[in-house]
Order: sequence, then C-alpha cells, then structure tokens
Amino acid sequence: MTGRFAGKWVWITGASSGIGEASARAFAREGAKVVLSARRREELERVAKSLGSTEVRVEPLDQGQLETIDAVAARVLDATGGIDVMMHNAGISQRSRAIDTKLSVDERIMRVNYLGPVALTKALLPSMVRRRAGHFVVVSSLVGVFGTPLRSSYSASKHALHGFFDSLRAEHHEDGLRVTIVCPGFVRTEVSRNALTGDGSPHATMDEAIDRGISADECAEGVLDATAREREEALVGGRERLAVYLKRFAPPVFSRLIRRAKVT
Repeated sequence: MTGRFAGKWVWITGASSGIGEASARAFAREGAKVVLSARRREELERVAKSLGSTEVRVEPLDQGQLETIDAVAARVLDATGGIDVMMHNAGISQRSRAIDTKLSVDERIMRVNYLGPVALTKALLPSMVRRRAGHFVVVSSLVGVFGTPLRSSYSASKHALHGFFDSLRAEHHEDGLRVTIVCPGFVRTEVSRNALTGDGSPHATMDEAIDRGISADECAEGVLDATAREREEALVGGRERLAVYLKRFAPPVFSRLIRRAKVT
C-alpha cells in the first residue's frame, strides 16, 4: 500500500456527508485505514462501501451525547490498536440573532461543536502520549477567527476549539503530538440547511454564499494537504479567506463591512 497515509488509522467524525465524506475518500486514496463516525449508521455504511478495498470501521457516534464517548473511543482503540489521525469534523451551524436564540440552542451547539471534540480528544490522549504519536485535525471555520451576524454561538464554539487545541499543541508537542486547525470558508454542503434557528428548528434553506462555495472534494484536498504537511493552521476556500487578513490588519474596516454583509 502506498500514499502519504499508508497504513495509518484516520478517524473522521461527521463522515456521513459533506467534508467528512469527501475527506474519507481523500485519505483512503492516500492509503489510510479509516474509522467513520456520525449519527446515521446507514449513511456511514454507504460511505464505507464507496471506499472500495480500503480497511474501514463504521462506528456510529452522536458527539452531543458526551456520556457515550469514552465507550466508543475504547472500542475503536481496541479494534485499531491506536488512532494516528483524529479528524474532528462533526458539527452544527446556526442562523439566528443572539437575542432570538434560546439558551438551549446555544447549549446544544456548544455540546456538539466544542465539548464533543474535547471529550473525544481526552479519550484518545493517553494512548497517543504512550505511543508518542498522534495528530488532531480540527475542522473549524473562518468564523472561528472572526464573528459574523447570525452565528454567535456557532462562532463561539469554533473560537473555543482554537483556544483548546492551540493549548493542547503546546502542552504535548514534546510528546510527538501534532495539531492542525483547518478553517473552511464557503463549502457546498448541507451545513446551512441543517443549521439551527433560534428555536432549535432547522434553517432548511441553502444559503446563497454556501451554494457558490467550493466543493466538499476541494475542501477535503485542502484538509489532506494541511495534515500531510503538519501545518498548524490552514484557510480553505475562496476570496472570503481575505476577511481573516482584513480583520487582523484593518479591524475598523472589517467591522463596517461585516455589519453590512449579506451572510444568509
């Protein structure tokens, strides 16, 4: 078997569609053995079949159910002998103003997007430290770098991932662990249709900007490249990536533009 990840076990959450499914194909083409996780077993089985002769393990997981994560991680470690790359990709977005968003929705977003990856990371850390090898790949967002209207809790959850995994990278660098944070912009997936509105119901609408975004396969190639190169952070997408630099070097200009931006 050849490829940049030949013989490596790569665990991907949110693997039943979108960026996760595309990343499973990308890593498999590079020789990886893949663990697929998401809530829907039938969709994971479909993805697994599409990977051909790749060694695949299907492990359903709802990472909002924090109490189940240790047991799932234990099963995966027992079956694989150790995870080489943990790709935290599962998440849920938001389309509502803070004033209109129930606290229960804020809590759900934080559990799925932040606490779930943290719990899974802590379940895998002892094994990685013992082996002195492991790579966490965290799919954040451009709104993990700056906030936009209608994304207050989603943006907060992504900012939280940056804080946690930047700290983790520093704490465990000498243990051989690596952390790559990938910040996609607009990617054509179901993220906007599945986003939560203020009362917790689905947005059920394809955002115009999302519909014009890059494909999930293009995003997955960016994830794969950043992982292979062990980059600490990577921006993936189109011209919207320039907003990161505008925020950094001209924050008043960024603030004026983002207030007027059409973000739905």
